Amino acid sequence: MSVANAKHTVLNPVIPYTGPIPGGMHPGEIIIIQGTVPPDADRFQVDLSSGCSTKPRSDVALHFSPRFKGSPSVVCNSLLQESWGKEETLHQLPYKRGAPFETIILVHEDAYKVAVNGTHLLEYKHKIPLNRVDTFSISGNVTVHAIGYIPNSAIYSESGDLSLPYKGSVLKGLSPGQHITIKGQVSMYPHSFTVNLRNSRTENIALHLNARMKSCAFIRNSYLSESWGQEEQELPFFPFSSGEYFEILVLCQPHQFKLAVNGSHLFEFRHRVQDLSSIDQLEIMGDLELNDVKLW
Repeated sequence: MSVANAKHTVLNPVIPYTGPIPGGMHPGEIIIIQGTVPPDADRFQVDLSSGCSTKPRSDVALHFSPRFKGSPSVVCNSLLQESWGKEETLHQLPYKRGAPFETIILVHEDAYKVAVNGTHLLEYKHKIPLNRVDTFSISGNVTVHAIGYIPNSAIYSESGDLSLPYKGSVLKGLSPGQHITIKGQVSMYPHSFTVNLRNSRTENIALHLNARMKSCAFIRNSYLSESWGQEEQELPFFPFSSGEYFEILVLCQPHQFKLAVNGSHLFEFRHRVQDLSSIDQLEIMGDLELNDVKLW
């Protein structure tokens, strides 16, 4: 993810750095930190806090601290009324001394999600309301090249990029009137590819799309309560070709999904999951290359 997408960017800040979060914190917003770990680093920390007071010390909503000495780990915690909570320790460290890194913090309604170098690392539940979080700090043994703030991304790659298999968080779940665009290119020697709109906390898949190149079939189905439903296969034409660019548009309506490819309507799929807000994850996998994914 590039800081070029950011609404506000801080370049080459002097460490330790403390600054305001433009507009405060809201679900769907993203903070990107790009930098380098010095060869002799022992630790550094990122803090999202409520103000920047030192006496008394401001509450810290997220204290994120990679530690290199001893058993390498990442420690998360919160400070409330000058008292630290219980540490949450992850005994793995994606940062390497002497190497560049990119850290992405995604703000969900109930938690912060952190990815490092394109891979999801951890989730930290909110201990302090988001409307109180307005200050970003970074300190310790670290060189920072850029800090970027991206507002309200409605869909967010959990790995931070478009690599496959792709998993995207649909913040707040789907609602009628929203549409998802998926732009990509079919592989030169494809077998199939799959798109799932699903619930992240269960195995349920509200809409399963499977494009089968050899049989020129575009299967639609759902997987609910550990059981596949009835397949739907009828098509006016098969829209995909080996090596060719495509653009899929999925429109969420009150009672159905409507799907078009390259501007041509293909089919409708009646909702088999009535609680659309529970559909909070997009999966894409198979014989294709992704160029762009957006939710509007």
